[in-house]
Amino acid sequence: MRPRVAITAGDPAGIGPEIAEKAARDPRVRDACDVVIVSAETPTPIRMGEVSAEAGKAAYDAIVRGVAAARAGEVDAIATGPVNKLAFARAGLPWKGHTDLLAHLCGAPRVAMLFHSPSLVVVLATVHVPLSEVPRLLTPERLMDTIELTADWLPLVTPARRRIAVAGLNPHAGENGLLGSEDDAVIAPVVAEARNRGLDVSGPWPADTVFVRARHREFDAVVACYHDQGLVPVKLLAFGEAVNVTIGLPIVRTSVDHGTAFDIAGKGVANEGSMVAAVLLAARLAQARNVKRVE
Repeated sequence: MRPRVAITAGDPAGIGPEIAEKAARDPRVRDACDVVIVSAETPTPIRMGEVSAEAGKAAYDAIVRGVAAARAGEVDAIATGPVNKLAFARAGLPWKGHTDLLAHLCGAPRVAMLFHSPSLVVVLATVHVPLSEVPRLLTPERLMDTIELTADWLPLVTPARRRIAVAGLNPHAGENGLLGSEDDAVIAPVVAEARNRGLDVSGPWPADTVFVRARHREFDAVVACYHDQGLVPVKLLAFGEAVNVTIGLPIVRTSVDHGTAFDIAGKGVANEGSMVAAVLLAARLAQARNVKRVE
């Protein structure tokens, strides 16, 4: 049975509606799944390329509808268009983006942001927080949750191997405490405990080489300590091909690897490549989940 994927159009003042329409017409998408685009009406016209409360609320409403459809079994997955965090804030919404909103809507206590690309898979232990807050937030519980969620998800795309590397927080993974204590005091014990639980995980590895090793297929996924540590290599290697996946949800959710691109909104020049990749991966994951349920 062909999977059904809902595309939420994202912020209507950005490129989301355009790339949603383009992706829905793409022959690769049409061959892989059935698509429905989910959007929301606004009480007043939206000015393209401008942040507004109305646009933020419309993006939110589309996400709520898409999640409801997925949870009700009306669609098998959702692929979400980009939203704007400031527009969310102006609309009075407490969430900073998709990940925390989706966790709330689905009642999921443990979620993580994963980026999947042909050359690299990266999972973020912390996401949209100031860099100064990362050491405090990188708790053993958070790190173990991220490792376990990654191990649970990997069989959907790499059934033969599930090798996870954990990047160090400090340069040279702390250099035995010379360059910081967190790698030895926090990360290494969690990795050891995860291995005791039967997971194929190693680290902490120096972040300046672990992504190269993963690209060369030594690892199937890398857990990064913070946002830019993980996303700089992903976007350098695969911008426009990478797909944002929320793992830990009871539904399949993928998204693009870019923002609302207000500077080109409404001009008809937006590249739909990442949305196409997001829809195709959503369809693939939905099929894999259905097969797993049958087994």
